[in-house]
Amino acid sequence: MQRRSFHDEQSRNRRDSLLLAVIVSAVLFALIVSISYIWAPDAVYVMVPISLIFVFIYTWSSYQYGDRVVLSSTGAVPAEGPQYTYLNDTVEGLAIAAGIPKPKVYVVPSDELNAFATGKDPEHASVAVTTGLMRALDRQELEGVIAHELSHVRNRDIQFMTLVAVLVGLVGILSHMILRSYWWGGRRGKRDRDRGNIGLIIVAVGFILAIFAPILTRLVQLAVSRRREYMADASGAELTRYPDGLADALEKIGKHNRGDMKVSEAVSHLFIADPNRSALDALYATHPPIEERIKRLREM
Repeated sequence: MQRRSFHDEQSRNRRDSLLLAVIVSAVLFALIVSISYIWAPDAVYVMVPISLIFVFIYTWSSYQYGDRVVLSSTGAVPAEGPQYTYLNDTVEGLAIAAGIPKPKVYVVPSDELNAFATGKDPEHASVAVTTGLMRALDRQELEGVIAHELSHVRNRDIQFMTLVAVLVGLVGILSHMILRSYWWGGRRGKRDRDRGNIGLIIVAVGFILAIFAPILTRLVQLAVSRRREYMADASGAELTRYPDGLADALEKIGKHNRGDMKVSEAVSHLFIADPNRSALDALYATHPPIEERIKRLREM
């Protein structure tokens, strides 16, 4: 029964990835067309096919190379050298237990206790841990965290979560651009927009999307992360056969972290614990409460 549930999770993640790519691509297309119309109304018909090509290429490249963007944005560096031998051996041993190829291993220079996994599939995956995590956790706790991240790889969470980080992150950037374009270029294009209702509709749709895209970003991250974190906790406990290892690690993470890692909100859902805390976390937290996760692990 457990084996079947993992396969079901993998199938669900493939479907979610395709659905996300379609929805976010449509939003990207609408934003680009709206920006084009605000600044160059007469060229909007030329921009439509160009926008379609851009969105297709960007979506495809996000799937193929999104992990590189994520690793670069977090400042991760390859875990090479004798000081990382134990870390690499731990990842390799748990990857064998999970039945997946060993992911590439990276280290993020930060005193916060955190880790994440990224990539397009188990054959092209990467796992990163912070230097603070390596210093603070003992062997069983580190194994628990690594097993959690490898579960994201095995369950193909990384495919969907990496797409969210790159695609939805671009939506946020374009939203900011369109709001600025509306105020800077809106008056200049007013005479052209007055020519017909189509122009007004284009601008109105773009303006509405620009306002609500940041909210959409957070809601998508919330929906993506919470269920998958519980699943990865359970899968990680299955790999190590010791749920208390991950539970102890989460206790240390909850007590130590201040939630001030210098990473983009667009990638926050990838981490084992939210790297950026804010006053809105009670409503839009991308992770389930650590206390609840620890409770479930203790009860296993």
